[in-house]
Amino acid sequence: KLPPIPAAVGAAAGGLERGAKNQFSTFSNFITTINQKKESTGNRNSPTQLVIPSIKNVRDLPPICLDVRQKQRISIDTLPQELKAPLPPEPSLPIRTKTVKDFQDDMEKAKSSGDWKAVHDFYSTTFDSFLEINAAFKKDANSPFNTTEDSGINAKFVNVVYDALLNTPQDVQKSVLKGIINGLLQEWKGPRTKDDLRAYCILLQNPQFSNTSTYVIYAHLLRQIAALTEADHHFLVHWSKKVSQRRFKQVVDRLLQFISLRLFPAKPEEFPPMMKCTWWIPSATKVLALFNAANSLISPPIISYTDFYNSTLDHIDLMEEYHNWQCYGNSHRFSFCQYPFIISIAAKKVIIQRDSEQQMISIARQSLVDKVSRRQKPDMNMLFLNVKVRRTHLVSDSLDELARKRADLKKKLKVTFVGEAGLDMGGLTKEWFLLLIRQIFHPDYGMFTYHKDSHCHWFSSFKCDNYSEFRLVGALMGLAVYNSITLDIRFPPCCYKKLLNPPIVPCDHNTLIGICDVTLDDLFQIMPELAHGLSELLSYDGNVEEDFYSTFQVFQEEFGVIKSYNLKPNGDKIPVTNQNRKEYVQLYVDFLLNKSIYKQFAAFYYGFHSVCASYALLLLRPEEVEILVCGSPELDMAALQRNTQYEGYQKTDVTIRYFWDVVLGFSLDLQKKLLHFATGSDRVPVGGMADLNFKISKSETSTNWLPVAHTCFNQLCLPPYKNKKELKQKLIIGISNAEGFGLE
Repeated sequence: KLPPIPAAVGAAAGGLERGAKNQFSTFSNFITTINQKKESTGNRNSPTQLVIPSIKNVRDLPPICLDVRQKQRISIDTLPQELKAPLPPEPSLPIRTKTVKDFQDDMEKAKSSGDWKAVHDFYSTTFDSFLEINAAFKKDANSPFNTTEDSGINAKFVNVVYDALLNTPQDVQKSVLKGIINGLLQEWKGPRTKDDLRAYCILLQNPQFSNTSTYVIYAHLLRQIAALTEADHHFLVHWSKKVSQRRFKQVVDRLLQFISLRLFPAKPEEFPPMMKCTWWIPSATKVLALFNAANSLISPPIISYTDFYNSTLDHIDLMEEYHNWQCYGNSHRFSFCQYPFIISIAAKKVIIQRDSEQQMISIARQSLVDKVSRRQKPDMNMLFLNVKVRRTHLVSDSLDELARKRADLKKKLKVTFVGEAGLDMGGLTKEWFLLLIRQIFHPDYGMFTYHKDSHCHWFSSFKCDNYSEFRLVGALMGLAVYNSITLDIRFPPCCYKKLLNPPIVPCDHNTLIGICDVTLDDLFQIMPELAHGLSELLSYDGNVEEDFYSTFQVFQEEFGVIKSYNLKPNGDKIPVTNQNRKEYVQLYVDFLLNKSIYKQFAAFYYGFHSVCASYALLLLRPEEVEILVCGSPELDMAALQRNTQYEGYQKTDVTIRYFWDVVLGFSLDLQKKLLHFATGSDRVPVGGMADLNFKISKSETSTNWLPVAHTCFNQLCLPPYKNKKELKQKLIIGISNAEGFGLE
């Protein structure tokens, strides 16, 4: 869902128009300036760098849409494929017969002869107005192309014309910008036509807008597109998803660059003052949201969701953005949190961590106040969630501790193993998570089923009287996110989609939670063999009823007993046929992933949200929750080598050279063991290897000793072994036999 343009946008624009007129030249004067700045005839015949006069004194365009502040939130997905609203009549287009080949021939002649007149005339005419743009690039001038399925744009011709544009002389490029300005200055009466939308679609792909000198024109183009109606946005979204991957990515990158350079300009004097153009960034971000919506409509998406991240935002005051969003929601004041797709996972992690820290401090302060008000002596332990467990009763002790201390779950976690001298500076907590997860997910425990084909766990559908252990697993995941610990949990993506449905725990306990729309693709990620069988059923050419002899009834084994379940009322009496097989497959997938495990997942959901209840979860995609919980399984040991710090060693020392030669030659399994040995986890955190702060220290002990690790500091203590063979032998023994804490 796309939020409306904030009121601040309209207010800022209005403020600029009401400013002192003497300080700003008119936009028409800007066009005149462009015309007067043409180079001499000698320079005209050679491709040159486009130069636009200073744009900081350009007057703002008049408001495009008077009711822009009253626009309602729109949902791209819920709109019908074709809107039945009355369409304004399309004006007749000029007849233009130039083809791709004609244009390419003109370009070749211009390059060889130096006479660019034909090319100049084509560009200046084509971009002179929205009508001319359509006349040149519309597939058929006589067809309306009023559906979302076909934009009617001759994409090949558009691509050829734009690819050639940056290789033309400067006056040709200026003529294009002049034409775009003319189109943007048109007075609009009534709603936009589909030809106007086509023109916007084409202009967004103009490569000239990568140049900062064109940003004032680009900004006005984005402002007009952002101010379009909900129905017009619907068409632009569906047309955009037909753009080729390369062009789509170029437009997205251009918009991201525009936002970055407006936030942190390399040359501030190139742009109008920030206070005079506060609408630039909201307009660009909303147009970017249209492309994000288009990207999400296709499976697989055109580009990765990470391609919409703007890492520049990592350097702004994220908590101010977050608080603005919390206070003002999706209206009144712009915040990047209204458009979470643009915020990187690293930035979201910072928001969640700081939000968690503030909640921890608030809970700890309240505990302190309560203690003092009862005239009791404050104890430092009251500021922490203290968990004491025995290794021999790990699950039961952990369950009891978290159940008893439910009010303290938002405090900083501190773990103690009974009978061990280890002091928890982070390492004991990591090991507690690791051992607990390993035990709970063991097949003999029966809570989760491991599917070998997909290498992931899924909830066991066995019915029981108490689902508290599922709540414990959810709480563990929440504590891991809350305390910035990565876990080695292998849930499918569908699990995280369910975990965010809804992202905020509903007040009404009768509201269904953890139920989401699931498809055969989701089942493929868990039970690929069964999903393949259902896919075969859907594509079967014969008589389904006679050949499969199935009904809307399914069977599951529970503790050695086969039980039957109807997918719909009287399902055992309804045969599966060619006509209803799609319904059967959908109901079967929904039964497996939603209904059959509802109570188990509900307990898991409440456990997670009992710790992680935060509006920051609204910012996350399911894939991002998975990365926050589990980290990344992809190890880049070369990156770890680049970011390692040394104490007592230099990176050029022979022992260090031996170490990295050995480690880079390890199998993936041994590399994971090394990471687990040194850090307490074999996963890579959100920020990559650089965020591990991995350190190798020189151990002034005998070379007969094995390496030692301080997992709470991600530190490896390495004796100065005499040769590579000895180092490799001792290192493998050390990392393969590392569990438990003790003092010798």
